[in-house]
Amino acid sequence: MIRKAFRMLVHEGCEGEYERRHRPIWPELEAALVAHGVRTYSIFLDPATRDLFGYAEVESERQWESVADTDVCRRWWQYMRDMMPANPDASPVSRDLREVFHIERPTSRATGTDEAADP
Repeated sequence: MIRKAFRMLVHEGCEGEYERRHRPIWPELEAALVAHGVRTYSIFLDPATRDLFGYAEVESERQWESVADTDVCRRWWQYMRDMMPANPDASPVSRDLREVFHIERPTSRATGTDEAADP
C-alpha cells in the first residue's frame, strides 16, 4: 500500500461550502476512487490558514493517477473549481508532501487486535 499526502488550499470564505460539498461526496466518485485502488482517503482543513491536507492509501501510483482520466473526476473538479485554486484543466492546485515519519502497529490477522498489546 502506498501512502499519499498532499496540500491544497480553499478560497477565503468558502470553507463551509467546501465541507458541505464533501458531506458526502458523490457516490459515483467514491465508487471510482475505490475501483482505482484507493483504500482510504481523508481531507483535513486548517481553519486558520485554509490549508487542506489530503491523505490517501492507494494500491498503486498508476491507479491513483488514472482516477484523473475518469469522467466523474473531471466533473467533480469542475464542481469544485470555484472553491479553490485550480489548474487550466480544473484540477485543484496541489503539492505532494514527503513522508518523514510513519508508525504502524502490527495486528493479528486472526483477531484484528494489537499484537503488541499486553496479554
